[in-house]
Amino acid sequence: MNQLTELEVLQSLRDVIDPELGYNIVDLGLIYGVTIKDRQVLVVMTMTTPGCPAANYIEQGARERLLRIDGIKDVQVDVVWSPVWDPSMMSADAKVYFGFA
Repeated sequence: MNQLTELEVLQSLRDVIDPELGYNIVDLGLIYGVTIKDRQVLVVMTMTTPGCPAANYIEQGARERLLRIDGIKDVQVDVVWSPVWDPSMMSADAKVYFGFA
């Protein structure tokens, strides 16, 4: 297996769509960090709101998507609430899509 990169992890996580917003979690700015050690991946992320009804769905979706990458042994997804998410964290494309730019 080639060395897995953070970019590859983020590209894969773009397949995970927030079901309420209909947009991927990377461009929404929900991913705060990715750590890769050996064949294990840690994703630190947040939700758009603390009471997000899709939180479990999104967290599980991220885990399942990354486990489909050949050679990944384990995935841990940590959901954090600090810093609090806001629309300024979105990618330029997402800001245009949602009318913030």
